[in-house]
Amino acid sequence: MNRIDELAINTIRILSIEQVQKANSGHPGMPMGSAPMAYTLWAKYLKHSPRNPKWAGRDRFILSAGHGSALLYSLLHLFGYGLTIEDLKNFRQWQSLTPGHPEYGHTPGVEITTGPLGQGISNAVGMAIAETYMASKFNRPGYDIVDNYTYAIVGDGCLMEGISSEACSLAGTLKLGKLIALYDSNNISIEGGTDIAFTEDVGKRFEAYGWQVIKVDDGNDVEKIGKAIEEAKADKERPSLIIVKTVIGYGCPEKQGKASAHGEPLGDKNVEATKKFLGWEYEEEFYVPDEVRKHFENIIEELNKEEEKWNRMFENYRKEYPELAEEWDKWHSEKLPVDLVADEGLWNFKAKTATRSSSGDVLNYLVKLVPNLIGGSADLAPSTKTYTKDRGDYSSQNRGGSNFHFGVREHAMAAIANGMAAYGGIIPYVSTFLVFSDYMKGAVRLSALMKLPVIYVFTHDSIGVGEDGPTHEPIEHLPMLRSIPNLTVIRPADSKEVSAAWCYALNKKDGPTALILTRQNLPVYDETSKDALKGGYVLCDAEDGNPDLILLASGSEVSLIYEAYKLLKEKGVKARVVSMPSMEIFDTQPDEYKKTVLPDNVRARIAVEAASTMSWYKYVGLDGCVIGLDHFGASAPGEILFREFGFTVENVVNKALELLK
Repeated sequence: MNRIDELAINTIRILSIEQVQKANSGHPGMPMGSAPMAYTLWAKYLKHSPRNPKWAGRDRFILSAGHGSALLYSLLHLFGYGLTIEDLKNFRQWQSLTPGHPEYGHTPGVEITTGPLGQGISNAVGMAIAETYMASKFNRPGYDIVDNYTYAIVGDGCLMEGISSEACSLAGTLKLGKLIALYDSNNISIEGGTDIAFTEDVGKRFEAYGWQVIKVDDGNDVEKIGKAIEEAKADKERPSLIIVKTVIGYGCPEKQGKASAHGEPLGDKNVEATKKFLGWEYEEEFYVPDEVRKHFENIIEELNKEEEKWNRMFENYRKEYPELAEEWDKWHSEKLPVDLVADEGLWNFKAKTATRSSSGDVLNYLVKLVPNLIGGSADLAPSTKTYTKDRGDYSSQNRGGSNFHFGVREHAMAAIANGMAAYGGIIPYVSTFLVFSDYMKGAVRLSALMKLPVIYVFTHDSIGVGEDGPTHEPIEHLPMLRSIPNLTVIRPADSKEVSAAWCYALNKKDGPTALILTRQNLPVYDETSKDALKGGYVLCDAEDGNPDLILLASGSEVSLIYEAYKLLKEKGVKARVVSMPSMEIFDTQPDEYKKTVLPDNVRARIAVEAASTMSWYKYVGLDGCVIGLDHFGASAPGEILFREFGFTVENVVNKALELLK
């Protein structure tokens, strides 16, 4: 290793441990051990443009071991991404650009939010998939508009998590040759040596997945690391895992190789001892030697030339392939190329049908208008109705196929969709049964945290699943999803509301949307309308517009309150029917509108939903009631379950009459 490389690596190490020490919080061990591989990658192989972190032609880098965020912030500072020394000094502090774990959309240069282990490497699989899909769509001879690698640094914890197994298995099947993971193999976790819980041969596991496995026996040997990266890049048919043997906390005599180096500051004395061990001659804290600063400036100058070269190529591409360039612009625009709400073809439904089926019809209509809407299911497309016709299946042989087969891998599917959305140009949708949203929660939560426009299609939404029994009948899942900030949950009552749900989801650019759909057939109401886009609206009302009672429901239970309304009317009760497909959307409406739907003076209210009751009390208040399920379901035909559990018109009417006594 030459002197400037060594000094640059030690600068990364010192900046990282000083961030943690000043914050009195963080993880110094990983940055100290991984600094050589990170530096080698960023300085010599990663194609990126510090002056334009969003340059479309860049390689993607994911720090899957997100607890080592100080390493990433040191790199971003030294490579000129706009992070200052003051930002490093504010590590983990209020409103800083250097939060405890990397946050997408918050810190320039951070490609994805990581920290929950296993998510980052799974996101990387999504980015690698997106690269191949976009290249298939837009590249032409002499114009490799899309040509980037996806790199991730992963740790032992990432590879222990089940989600990484799901995602990496799929990556091998799909032969994602431009995906390269550098494994910081230091044999240490929080509780001690990894041998207490993780003794498998990781290399053999990844070989079984279909990955190329390369080993580097010394994490400080930048030449070996560089050769390993070159070998990984040379294999176009397999993703690569580079196993780099490192020492956690390298450079700190008292803590290197020990679990105590993982998640706590080294302490002032150990910081000084580390500087002495590394031959660090500078007394000033957060110091970058002039020659190191100059070294990085030279690297940055060369890196920026890559973007200039790409920009010139794209200018010529635009002249030679103007239609493709225009399509590229549309795919990367914040606005859809069409006004979906105004398209009457989305609103002409008459026949009684399951909302999963009408969703499939709407989806197949939409992909002709929004061609970058792509996705698939966790081995359930025939049931979730998410297969799009005449668009082909994505595979290692067909990178242009728009139907994705994720296999029975719900958690990885959601994380891969996050990676696809963050890559840019693609609007991903993924689907499974609502009950299996449990398996996906961690990744769905990160979709919402990152405000990524992923569309989740959850079908088989209630006890209507019937004979499959309580294992497959979602009860608590709706309130779980509704509790996630930034996630919009929409449960349509009929096919027209399904169209409204898809229109909303595609126009929403600041977060994910979950569509909750039925297995059983539902009627189409004359009264349903585009007002569903307001989240909640009056479907039927008292003749004088002054009801004594308000009936609220979502999804399939709207049919119950609709029929109950008619029966109550015969009994002389003035009722109002409110369809509430989305609480989140309704809650964002102006107070004036909300009061026209739910006037303060009508306190007699009944909400009906075949799920946990907790979501509804904010609308019915202390004087109202909720007909729902606060227990598990059972195995029987769906119509019997609805009857036995009180989801009948008669029960709604009786509850209403009791409430009005």
